[in-house]
Amino acid sequence: MPDYGQHLEFGYFLLPDADDPAGVLATARLIDELGYDLVGIQDHPYQPRHLDSLSLLAVILGQTGRLRAFHSVANLALRPPARLAKAVASLAGGGRFELGLGTGAFREAIASMGGPDRSPGENLQALTEAIEIIRAMWRGTPGTHSSGKYYQLAGLHPGPTPAHDIGIWVGAHGPRALGLIGRAADGWVSQTMGYRPPGSAP
Repeated sequence: MPDYGQHLEFGYFLLPDADDPAGVLATARLIDELGYDLVGIQDHPYQPRHLDSLSLLAVILGQTGRLRAFHSVANLALRPPARLAKAVASLAGGGRFELGLGTGAFREAIASMGGPDRSPGENLQALTEAIEIIRAMWRGTPGTHSSGKYYQLAGLHPGPTPAHDIGIWVGAHGPRALGLIGRAADGWVSQTMGYRPPGSAP
């Protein structure tokens, strides 16, 4: 295996099971004790069997000591970027949070919760704008403006400033999406690989 100069880390994909919240938290504490580096929580706000991911991640961070947490991945269609950036900066106070970000793949379910029904091309453009807005929010420049097609900021005063440099890890696939990840993100969350046949990975 090639050495890319990166430290190898191990993570756990934790199901946010609303029927067993105590078990979810017990599993998070266990993987922290076992020495895992990361825990990822999927974000499907329209799914009645799932706990809210932001609330769950906050509790997990409060009940673990070293484990880093991230969305796998945050549903951008139902979490506007300026508000998501503020929530993530708040969670990152202990230096143990990264942001996994995606457009949201289930169009009908997103629309059923009041979210936009966007085409894949529109989703990619919205994701591009969102990454720019999130980084602008974290820079904390007073009077921040953005005039995108999908998201706008009109002289917003951002805050709080994150306590550490938060990575933006994008969950997407396809040549255009991977190009965006290379240009604007810090990493790739390959959560879709389990649904693709061998040989089709980018």
